[in-house]
Amino acid sequence: MLAVTADDRRPTGPVAVLANPTAGRGRQRGLLPQLVDRLAAGGRPVRVLEARTAARAQAACHEAVAEGASALVAVGGDGTVHLALQAVAGTSVPFGPVPVGTGNDFAVETGFPADPLAAADVIAAALRDGRSHSVDLGRITAGDGSQRWYGAVLAAGFDAIVNERANRMHWPRGPRRYDLAILVELARLRHRRYTLRLDGETHAADAVLVAVGNCPSYGGGMRICPDADPGDGLLDVVVGGRFDRCTLIRVKPHIYQGTHVGHPLVRSYRARTVELAATGITTYADGERAADLPVTITAVPGAVRLLR
Repeated sequence: MLAVTADDRRPTGPVAVLANPTAGRGRQRGLLPQLVDRLAAGGRPVRVLEARTAARAQAACHEAVAEGASALVAVGGDGTVHLALQAVAGTSVPFGPVPVGTGNDFAVETGFPADPLAAADVIAAALRDGRSHSVDLGRITAGDGSQRWYGAVLAAGFDAIVNERANRMHWPRGPRRYDLAILVELARLRHRRYTLRLDGETHAADAVLVAVGNCPSYGGGMRICPDADPGDGLLDVVVGGRFDRCTLIRVKPHIYQGTHVGHPLVRSYRARTVELAATGITTYADGERAADLPVTITAVPGAVRLLR
């Protein structure tokens, strides 16, 4: 649930900063020194973490938290935020996202400015004042028992399939690879049989789109779960049924406004716990590869403290 706290017993350890130099296709690479200066105005020393790979970035965040960082800041997009959340979720270490990525859905949907310098100022002010807001996260439990946190949306339908296709392709590079993956998967489009247990109630659906949202949007502003609220202790589940290619192409633009939920083939639900199963689907959470279905997704109220 959303809560505002102020703590006079402020930790004095460094603010750890995870920065992704490739976020936003590198357009904001030169901003980091300015962002560090802005964050230092919060009255704490600032330490930029060394991380050249995603695995090393996640490990560096865990190490910083274990070593007593007073806060963790992610400079990047949703993927960078996702890595950082694995270290701070469920802890008392506050977190701040500075949005410089192609998709910044978690930062924007939880109230941070879209301008990275302005976001850094907000985080610095919260550090200075000892202020934080607790918001919910989604927790994914895979079939093998492993767990992963996410902030925005878990995709388990067409968009997840496209991501999986794009990640297997070595050509072309850049955004054209994703565009080509969309064309390939559109040509192969078929509905799949999903089983959902929502707080213990079973639903079966033949569907093309399935999303489980803690926040409303993913993919840089696509409001797939338009009514999701990261402060209500619930997950929003949106299921798009037996779309054919033409219908999916017509519906897809409406997702940016969230008006797709009015389509007769779309169903929306809300639950604290979502058990989701289908054959041959790998889920993506915050745009990052998460786990093969089946999975259990749980809304965890107040799982992270945001510096805002």
